[in-house]
Parts: sequence; C-alpha cells; structure tokens
Amino acid sequence: MVQREIRAIIAEGASAEAFEGIYCRVIVTADDKETLQKAVYSATALPSVVIGRTEGGIEKWLSKQETPDKRRGAILQFWGAINSDFAASLKKFEIELSYRIRQGILVKPFTAVFDAKMPNAEGKIDMMERVGHCGDDNEWTENRYGREIIVVPIMVPDFIIERHLSYARGVMGANFWIMCKTKRTLKKVGKVALKAVHEIEGVITPFDVCSAGSKPETKFPWIGPTTNDPYCPSLKMKLGNKSKVPEIVNYVPEIVIDGISKEIVEDAMRAGINAILHAEGVVLVTAGPAEVWISAGSYGGKLGKYSISLLDLFKKAA
Repeated sequence: MVQREIRAIIAEGASAEAFEGIYCRVIVTADDKETLQKAVYSATALPSVVIGRTEGGIEKWLSKQETPDKRRGAILQFWGAINSDFAASLKKFEIELSYRIRQGILVKPFTAVFDAKMPNAEGKIDMMERVGHCGDDNEWTENRYGREIIVVPIMVPDFIIERHLSYARGVMGANFWIMCKTKRTLKKVGKVALKAVHEIEGVITPFDVCSAGSKPETKFPWIGPTTNDPYCPSLKMKLGNKSKVPEIVNYVPEIVIDGISKEIVEDAMRAGINAILHAEGVVLVTAGPAEVWISAGSYGGKLGKYSISLLDLFKKAA
C-alpha cells in the first residue's frame, strides 16, 4: 500500500504513547496441551498494570524440541510498571510475579517454569524466597537440564522452577485503535491484526482486542483509569462537539502491545496495522468515508515518555 493510501486511513497526527516497564520471559511446560493451556491462561489472565499490579501474555507456543525438558510449552512475558524508585519497583514486580506463578502455574499438575534466557538481561530474580519456600523449608535445589532448579514438594509431586529468572526493561502500553463501522469488521480486522502482531518475536498483547480504552484523567481516582469518554461511540450525542468519534464509526477497539524494545514494538504495530489495511473483505476508501480508520492513544506525556507516530512507522519501512 502506497503512502498516499496509508495517509487516507491513518488519523492525522495519530501517535501512540507508551512507557517503560520491567519484564521477564519464562518458559512454561506441561505434560499435555490441556494442562499447559490452563496454566498459561491462568497465569496471564487479568492484565492490571493500570491498577498497580502486573500483566502478562503469551509470546509464542513451543514444540517439544524447543523446551528444556522436551515437553510442549510456551514463552510468557510478565510486566510491571517502573516508578521513580527502581529498586522498589523491582521488588514489587518480584512479589507480583510470584503470585502469577504460584496461583496460575504451580497449582496445575506436572508443570514447570524455566528462564527464557534474555541476551539483554539487566539482572536476575531469585525465586527461592517467594516461590521455592512454598515447600515450607522442605524444598531443595539440584541441577537439571544444565540449570539450577528448585524442587518444591507439593501433593502431586513435584513443582520445579529455575532458581533465577532474568529481568530487563522494555516498552509497555504501545497501542493502536481500529475505528470500525460494523461489528463484523471489528471481529475480522481484530483477528488479522492480532495474528500479524504475534508473528513479531518479543511482544505480547495483554488484552488482545480490548474494548475498554482508558485515559489518565479521572473523576474517581480510587478506581484508577476510567473510560476514554471522547472516544466512546455511545456518548456521541451526549458529548456533542467534545466527542472525537467520527459520525460513521460505531466501535473503537484498542490493541495494546508490550515488547522487549521500542524497535520491536514498532515492528509489531506496523505489522498489525498493515494486516488491517490488507484484510480481505474490508473496504478501504481513500477518497471519502472509509470502513476503517486507524488511530492511537496519546495523552500529552501523562502516560509515558515514548511517542510513536503511526505514519512514521511506514516511513521507516519504506
């Protein structure tokens, strides 16, 4: 698609705001596909960085040949926000990560967790304190698969986890919005966009196709971020000129991307948007109202230090 056509579809000046976060990548394995899926989905459910917790997602599924113990597996990413005190942010992330592992994975029979070995790791988290000690001082360490492993005795023996999990800093909250006329279009382009995004290694989409974009300002700070009302289609009549939803648009889903670097995140955004622009059966009109517009969430620096211009994504690729 040429630049002229891209300009007709991407909202003028659209930029995605994003922020820095702490992340780790882990390999989860299990005896069978059903147990693996339950563990993976449980551990990554309820993305909640926006309310001061953690979020996670599936980076990729792994074959038996790609895992340390030669069982089927998946690479997961877990993310936490960084405040002005990095040491305190890291400690909070360690605690939240342990909850995800203990309550989402350890409780599923015959699961295991390994470090995914990040080349850009800034440090390692010792999992003994908050996961290993679930053995109530009966846990032990041993060498398996060329790694230092904690063995946690549990009633369906036993849970194993690599003792040290690597962490690094990456980019959180990058996004793009798909302004749709019909529900059919939303479902179609959402699916193709996610598929394309996940072809880029190193990213997750913690909400997949998200129906509830938020904004930093709120009348109810004890809730956290509340609805981005200027972009709610059902509020067009109530807000009048304050509404930013084009007349023909009835749905504004958001795809949020976390990734190991700004460059990787940009690649994923470009791939997702490009997939939408080429989706079969989606009518894109460049000389009048289109069935789809692409925009993004930007908040004047209130969300984070990164600003990613959607048009610049395609200039870089040209």
